[in-house]
Amino acid sequence: MEEQLSLLAQQLEGELFWDEPMRLLYATDASAYREMPLAVAYPKNKEDIKRLISFAREQHTSLIPRTAGTSLAGQVVGAGIVVDVSRYFTDIEELNVEKNWVRVQPGVIRDELNLFLKPYKLYFGPETSTANRAMIGGMVGNNSCGSNSLIYGSAREHTLEVEGFLSDGSEVAFKALSFDEFVAKSQQDNLEGRIYQQIKSMLGDYHNQELIRENYPKASIQRRNTGYALDLLLESDPFTSGAEPFNFCKLICGSEGTLLFITSIKLHVNVLPENPSGLLCVHFHSLQDALKGNLIALKHQPLVSELMDNYILECTKGNLEQMNNRFFIEGEPAAILIVEYDGLDEADILRKVAEVEVDMRAHGLGYHFPLVLGADKKRVWNLRKAGLGLLSNVPGDEKPVAVIEDTAVDVHDLPAYIADFNQILEQYNLYAVHYAHAATGELHLRPIINLKTKEGNLLFRAIALEIAELVKKYKGSLSGEHGDGRLRGEFIPLMIGDHNYQLLIDLKKQWDPEGIFNPGKIVDTPSMNTFLRHEPGQVDREIKTVFRYNGQSILQHAEQCNGSGDCRKTHLSGGTMCPTYMATKEEKDTTRARANMLREMLTNSSKLNPFDHEELKDVMDLCISCKGCKSECPSSVDMAKLKAEFLQGYYDAHGVPLRSRMIAHVDTLTRLMQPISGIYNFMTGNKLTGNLIKKVIGFAPERHIPKISSQTLRSWYKQKDKPSFDKKEAIKTVYFFFDEFTNYNDVEIGKKAILLLEALGYQVLMVEHEFSGRALMSKGLLREAKKLANKNVEIFEGRLNENTKLVAVEPSTILTFRDEYVDLVDEHLLEDAKRIAPLALSIEEFILQEYESGNIRREQFTQEEQEILLHGHCQQKAWGIVPAVHQILAIPANYKVKDIPSGCCGMAGSFGYEKEHYEVSMKIGELVLFPAVREKKSSCIVAAPGASCRHQIYDGTKESALHPIEILFKAIL
Repeated sequence: MEEQLSLLAQQLEGELFWDEPMRLLYATDASAYREMPLAVAYPKNKEDIKRLISFAREQHTSLIPRTAGTSLAGQVVGAGIVVDVSRYFTDIEELNVEKNWVRVQPGVIRDELNLFLKPYKLYFGPETSTANRAMIGGMVGNNSCGSNSLIYGSAREHTLEVEGFLSDGSEVAFKALSFDEFVAKSQQDNLEGRIYQQIKSMLGDYHNQELIRENYPKASIQRRNTGYALDLLLESDPFTSGAEPFNFCKLICGSEGTLLFITSIKLHVNVLPENPSGLLCVHFHSLQDALKGNLIALKHQPLVSELMDNYILECTKGNLEQMNNRFFIEGEPAAILIVEYDGLDEADILRKVAEVEVDMRAHGLGYHFPLVLGADKKRVWNLRKAGLGLLSNVPGDEKPVAVIEDTAVDVHDLPAYIADFNQILEQYNLYAVHYAHAATGELHLRPIINLKTKEGNLLFRAIALEIAELVKKYKGSLSGEHGDGRLRGEFIPLMIGDHNYQLLIDLKKQWDPEGIFNPGKIVDTPSMNTFLRHEPGQVDREIKTVFRYNGQSILQHAEQCNGSGDCRKTHLSGGTMCPTYMATKEEKDTTRARANMLREMLTNSSKLNPFDHEELKDVMDLCISCKGCKSECPSSVDMAKLKAEFLQGYYDAHGVPLRSRMIAHVDTLTRLMQPISGIYNFMTGNKLTGNLIKKVIGFAPERHIPKISSQTLRSWYKQKDKPSFDKKEAIKTVYFFFDEFTNYNDVEIGKKAILLLEALGYQVLMVEHEFSGRALMSKGLLREAKKLANKNVEIFEGRLNENTKLVAVEPSTILTFRDEYVDLVDEHLLEDAKRIAPLALSIEEFILQEYESGNIRREQFTQEEQEILLHGHCQQKAWGIVPAVHQILAIPANYKVKDIPSGCCGMAGSFGYEKEHYEVSMKIGELVLFPAVREKKSSCIVAAPGASCRHQIYDGTKESALHPIEILFKAIL
């Protein structure tokens, strides 16, 4: 087959890969399934898709259409060629503002479509929790809904036309047809004609009509995606008199790529809502109370009603980003309903929610009714949307499993259904999380199961079967929005009856006689507990690591990645994760890909050292250790930590490259060069010798190597005049962390930091300590970094307390105390490391704490006006510190601070200096940061706390950014 694939690759204008690493990256999606594909294709145009279809027919293989790969039922896992349209099929082709429609290619991201539509005051309604990376093709394939489906329904209600290829390679367009057009289509002598002839015969049969109406889910259930939508086609003209025109789009929506390869989609779009709205976040003492409260909330005509149970809420406590989104929660509710109401104005909203509260309290439901308005609504929704990923952030092998999480029943049946549901789980000694779409009768329900065990594997299927029978009892839909795929296809005969299931088989056979389009989904699916990521009875090998993983093994930490694809969002969605994916748009550069490859090697490697794999080295190469995933990944997968662990293991097998060793020991090298700093700066700074040095080291010639100061910060501190006040007169005492960058390179910033603190009334002390070890960690020399961590914890353990903090100006160095040290130090120092971790602060955090306590006053600073553009350090973003930087810059009364909505700057320590990474580094900078700096007013100054960020900004824009402390130092009176 390799010869045939090679020939196919030559014929395609896009790309085709069949190497094992790429196939591994596409062997999974966001489900529990795994199957190695034959190859991965990136078609560039329609002709490529035609060639792929022809190849699949000739070689008796299959095509699996894929966009972002966030499907939960195994829809894009298979043994054929995975055809990823997310790279090239990304155009918004046409917009008709007057008629409220837009035509898009399947790789257009839902949220980015709405950014495009916003200036026209239009909006595509269906909104999945993955909307910042979910693509329209996937939403149509799954018939996606979302939290607002009460108002906007599903993708099916908005899909007007689709274009694509049938399985014989013929191009078709489906749209609403008049009776005469329908008849004309059915008279064609081709595959398109035959599928119209078949549906005419199938749905024109009275016996079929009776059985479809009798056995398909209740028509009152808005979210129903069980099998192919024959029930909806039946309710159209010519099969139902006076109904809406026949449109095969209703069938294509929810068909999961098994009938048609879509190339273009025409969507209805709504007028953008103008009325303000508020979120009534009702707290309940029990889940059943919440379900009853939902019915009361619906009487008052909300836009949305979403549920989160206590298990989800508990998960949010362990996530750095979501902790900040819990601001509205009081006590320990068993469940919260997030109910959105709009109104003509805020007073109208307040009137509506007051009526809801009165109604609920009259029924003895709810104990806290906070109303969230304005920008804070986004924080609530971010908390709710994080639920899916947060569920994976559970230590150990027992995980909340997506097995029966997509059931939908009539909303009035929901309380009784959930009571029966939980009773079944109790019989298995299980419990489930409950969250999501209460308004439309669909809660995402996930029991906790260990799929690595044989017992767990059997339980996986037993639970699925029993719940399927329960859903059938309520005449519900086994899939409400996530599709059938491999997970539920096996149970479709039970849900709609054998006769109707045979109709689905016949339909698939007519559309796709040779089974080339995504086989094994919806019909003819294998048993749902086969082809899983974990082999039943799998025993994980013990892997020795340098870091701790919070009660987990390193493999279990990697397995926390469930494939939800949050790392595939683009720079237009904001945030930091994942900077290199934002620049390259390559799946292999996602955090998900790195976690997948690490999981594969740690699970299946036959080597004594499982880190000794070039596949891992390649996929880890562009991880810039920004830590964005630590907070933005809802499963809190810390890829920077995993990369460092991998590098240590890889170097154990291959040795440490010279450049890596030099960068890792930058503190030592800089210390050696400092006495001859003048010569060093001349040699590295002039073009002739500087370029030669960069060539030898392997740095990009375009970069400027940081200069070394003629005097270290420590030596300056020893010689400087000390403030006149003694320790008793000082407001507080702080220890200054003389990190390796501030001590040798950014000495002037260090001086101003110390002088600023002293001028504000603080005693600044110096103690001999080790450098942070940040560079060692970034290059994977963890055992050496561990020694520094141990020594620093021993040095500061007895010196720091609530009244005596440790501060530093370089964010990445001080954050080692909060982050890596706790997972790195020897066991006997662990409790000490944990105690001092929150006492190690960036200087901005310290100043803000003192300002908020009244020890620092606005009157101590200038009244002059100044505009400031702030770029936060990516590790500050990971720890939620950037708001503190913003706030301290705004202490001077007339300083106006604006945040640049950038992620990582792209420099990331040494990454941007390395010649092979320079281009990607600059691409990252060009996404948001560089344009924002170039477009600023000349009087506006740029602030950047990170040394790497300041160098990147200068190299990319020639603008000299300042550390926030430099700005405050100049502003003090």
